[in-house]
Amino acid sequence: MTAYPDADFSSSRACFGELVSSLSGTETAALDHEEVERIINSDGLELMRRLMQDHLELRARREEESREPTRGSDGEVRPERRRSSRQLGTLFGDVEVRRLALFKRGVSGGLRPLDAELNLPVAKHSHGVAREVAWGVAQGSFESTVVNIRRTTGSTIGKRQAEELAVSLAVDFEDFYLERPQEPVGSGYLLVLSFDGSGVVMLPEALRSATRKRAERDTRRRTTAETAASVGQRPVRKNRKRMAEVAAVYELEAVPRSPDDILRSLDRSGPHKPRPKAKNKRVWASVERPVHDVVDEAFIEASMRDEALQRRWVAVVDGNKDQLARIHAMSRNLGVQVTIVLDFIHVLGYLWHAAKAIEGGDREATEAWVDERARRILRGESSGVAAGMRRAATHRELSGKAREAIDDCARYLLNNKQYLRYHEYLRDGLPIASGVIEGACRSLVKDRMDITGARWGLQGAEAVLKLRSLRASGDLDRYLEFHFEGELHRNHLENFHEDELVPLREAA
Repeated sequence: MTAYPDADFSSSRACFGELVSSLSGTETAALDHEEVERIINSDGLELMRRLMQDHLELRARREEESREPTRGSDGEVRPERRRSSRQLGTLFGDVEVRRLALFKRGVSGGLRPLDAELNLPVAKHSHGVAREVAWGVAQGSFESTVVNIRRTTGSTIGKRQAEELAVSLAVDFEDFYLERPQEPVGSGYLLVLSFDGSGVVMLPEALRSATRKRAERDTRRRTTAETAASVGQRPVRKNRKRMAEVAAVYELEAVPRSPDDILRSLDRSGPHKPRPKAKNKRVWASVERPVHDVVDEAFIEASMRDEALQRRWVAVVDGNKDQLARIHAMSRNLGVQVTIVLDFIHVLGYLWHAAKAIEGGDREATEAWVDERARRILRGESSGVAAGMRRAATHRELSGKAREAIDDCARYLLNNKQYLRYHEYLRDGLPIASGVIEGACRSLVKDRMDITGARWGLQGAEAVLKLRSLRASGDLDRYLEFHFEGELHRNHLENFHEDELVPLREAA
């Protein structure tokens, strides 16, 4: 790499000399290694800030020497020049960017070519700071993100600025996945889609219209007497959540298993075939978009992985009617056959409630009851199990909540019997549980959005979910590069004629 012949860098050279002098002095010789680290870290950040500033000064000086009149996207040449400057908040601290503004009297819109060459952000903070914010927000709170950035860099970004930056960082989420290259897998791999939902406590104005109206109606109904009666009791607060729709798309090797394999796996006892690992897993969540939009996006993702529609598609669900209706609609629209599997873990939940109603507090009897019926359901006998438990409830003359638990379980099995063909699913090596989507609900939504006392605005919640989704799918760094390239085109190149800044366009 050839150095600029007119490079100065006197400020950074002086700073480096001061740091060397400090580290080689007699006072520093008496310090322990931690104190030396602290000096290097503090003064080293200032050295790097000055290096950045000196480089920008060099770029500004060279621009003044060589910048030619430039055409804008409107075809008008801007021949006149005016010096201008702006602040840039970098990882090392604030620097000043001096550059030329090119204009033409009577024509609106000045051009700043150096801004394009540097791909400067519209807001103050650099892409390096933005990357730190993205990773921080994808892993923890805004508060911890800001604190960590201040502790480890020279940036002084505030919480409000970090929140605004996170929202702007998430704008290319959908476009990124439409253009991301697909990783090939074997043709025998299953293409699996899964969906779930998790509630997020929102600010009143961020609730869906129907939920907000119910919340306002409930607030009006609350009387002084009711408030007094609830003193000392934890109030039940309803109509304050908005559902975050969660989706997953991944590929899975088809490994046939038996009912015994499944039950031994659940009990963690005896030999059983290990579950195959999901490949090319993408998980995401949206609190802004409705169920049908999220399901549609999952089908688009799946269709890009199997454009010829030659693989077997499997949808693992929990029985949500809106999800099921949209899955059927999208499968018809795309002309693809989708095998719908009801999550076996949800079935077990219904069985446990029914078992407790029938067997009471006898734990051994309850476990035996669940084990026997789970085995039968895995063999494809769900209708028989539903009929049998109803006969047992009638024979034992159960009523009230106990009978209700039995009827709920039987109804669930009968209403979803077409999705309970576990004997076929296991024979064909299909997944029968939604561990991937359950894990996504927990890691994407509950672990971050469900913090005690947290109430979310719609834009902030959506941005956080997108950044957490990118991290969980292993795509965050690639996405940020895609986003910054998009910023170059939106913020800069679109303002110039297509014949201007050609090397920059070609590199992008």
